[in-house]
Amino acid sequence: MKKKVSAHTIISGRVQGVFFRMETLRAADRYGVCGWVRNKSDGTVEAMFEGDEARVRSILEWCKEGPPSASVNHVDVKWEAYRGEFEDFKIRYGDPF
Repeated sequence: MKKKVSAHTIISGRVQGVFFRMETLRAADRYGVCGWVRNKSDGTVEAMFEGDEARVRSILEWCKEGPPSASVNHVDVKWEAYRGEFEDFKIRYGDPF
């Protein structure tokens, strides 16, 4: 049985206005992870990824580069207990809670 994980992520740099959310949605589909992504008012992008550990680690590696027009400075990851609360991956607008 594969280990399931959740990763709460903040991506900083030039990550807004460069299709980061849409490309993260596409990457999540490719890697087979669930969760969400949104822009934050401070200019960062926040995401929650859930799924098999190897797949989540793969999308986190993708986040270090992002789409071609992005310039990622830092990816902060907080590992959390897997809850299995997502069935797919979505772009969220505003406060997700």
